[in-house]
Amino acid sequence: MPGSNPPRLLPGSRKARSPDWNATGYLVGVARSGTEALVRAAELTPDIVLVDLGLDGESGFDMAAELARGVSCVIILISTHAQEDFEELIAGSPARGFLPKSALSARAIRELLDGDGQASAT
Repeated sequence: MPGSNPPRLLPGSRKARSPDWNATGYLVGVARSGTEALVRAAELTPDIVLVDLGLDGESGFDMAAELARGVSCVIILISTHAQEDFEELIAGSPARGFLPKSALSARAIRELLDGDGQASAT
């Protein structure tokens, strides 16, 4: 993460938009659609983008690919579904890794960024 500035996070789910993210040292921007995410990512140049695989009527995998083509950032896929449900698609995506929404936290993101693309569920 650059310098002393807080990491910029562009979450794409209700849980990710929780107000307690600001208390974790992340500067948070929010997008409610794929189109808005692309615009916001270009404006905010986030360090990390959380992409919900369950976007309303949109493919989270397609969104991750579009983001990767247009913005230099770490992409983390999130879902209420288990990683095993999407294993091959996740492996073929430009995402750094996957987090289930039930384990989504600042700590889990840091573990994923420091590790191998997976964070523990604690």
